[in-house]
Amino acid sequence: MAEIFFWEAVRRAHDEEMARDPMVICMGEDVGVVGGTYKATQGLYDKYGPERVMDTPISENGFTGLGIGASFLGVRPIIEIMSVNFAWLALDQIANSAAKVRYMSGGQLTAPVVIRSPGGVAHQLGAQHSGRMEKIFMGIAGLRVVTPSNPKQAYGLIKSAVRCNDPVFINEHEYMYSMKGDVPDAEYFHPLEGSEVARMGRDVTLFGYNISVHWCLQAAEILSKQHGVEAEVVDLFALSPLDRVGIKASASKTHRAVVVEEAEAPVGVGAEVIAIINEECFFELDAAPVRVSAANVPIPFNHKLEKAAIPNAQEVVKAVLKMLGK
Repeated sequence: MAEIFFWEAVRRAHDEEMARDPMVICMGEDVGVVGGTYKATQGLYDKYGPERVMDTPISENGFTGLGIGASFLGVRPIIEIMSVNFAWLALDQIANSAAKVRYMSGGQLTAPVVIRSPGGVAHQLGAQHSGRMEKIFMGIAGLRVVTPSNPKQAYGLIKSAVRCNDPVFINEHEYMYSMKGDVPDAEYFHPLEGSEVARMGRDVTLFGYNISVHWCLQAAEILSKQHGVEAEVVDLFALSPLDRVGIKASASKTHRAVVVEEAEAPVGVGAEVIAIINEECFFELDAAPVRVSAANVPIPFNHKLEKAAIPNAQEVVKAVLKMLGK
C-alpha cells in the first residue's frame, strides 16, 4: 500500500492502461501540455505524445462526440470534461450515441468509452461551476455511472471502466483531488457495480456517495461518541446500476435509513434510494427514511451562503437524532 493523492491515483490509472493498450487514448481540455486542471494527466503528454494525449478545443459536444465515434471503431478513449457543469453540452452525444448504440445496432457496435468529469461544490466557484449532475447521468439507460469517494476507488474504477465494453461516466468531486488515501502497490480493479460498507453499525444506516460519504463517517463518529448511536455507513460508489441488494441488506439490518447527498433533493439520488428501500424492505423499517440534501437554490458565490446551501456532518447528526426522538 502507498498513501497518495486522489489526483495521483487517477493519473496512475491512466498511465497503466495507456501503457498496456495502445488503443487507450486520453482527450479533453488542457489534459496534454498543461497536464490537466487537477494534475490528473500530468506527464502523460510527454510520455505518450499528442496523438494519444489530445488537447481539445473548448467544445464539449464536439470532442465528446469524436471520442465516442472513435470508440465504435475499437479505440478506448478516456474523455475528461473539465467541469461537469459543461457536460450539459455533451449530453446529446452521451445519451443518444454512447448509451444507445449497442441496443440500436443490435449488438453490432459498442461504445467502450470512459467519460470523467469533476463537479460538486468546491470553494466559491459560483453557481455555474458548482454543479452536481450525477442524477442526470444515472437516469440515462445504457450508461454506467460510478463516483469514487477515495483514491483507491478512483484508481480501481478507472481501470475497470477502461476495460469495460459499456460506456462509463465517472463522477469525481473537485474537492477531493488533494485528498490522500491508501492505494495498493499491485494492480487493482474495483467493481463497477455494488456498494461498500464503510463503517459497520446497528442503529441506523447512512447512505452516501463521493463527498457525502465523508460527512456520513464524521457524523457516525459524533453519534457514537456523544450519543451512543452506532451508525452504519454505506458508500454508494455505483449510482447506475444502484445496488438494490446492498441497500436492502443494510436498511433491513438497522431498520432506519438516512440518505445524504450534496445535490438538491428533487428527483435525486436520495429519492431513488428511498424508493428502493420502500419497494424492497418497507415492513422492516422502524421510521420513515430521511434525506439530507442541499438547498434547492443555485449555489451562491458568497462563502457563508455557499456553506449554508449544502449539508454537513452536523446536519446528518441532527437528522438521525430527530429520527430517534432524541
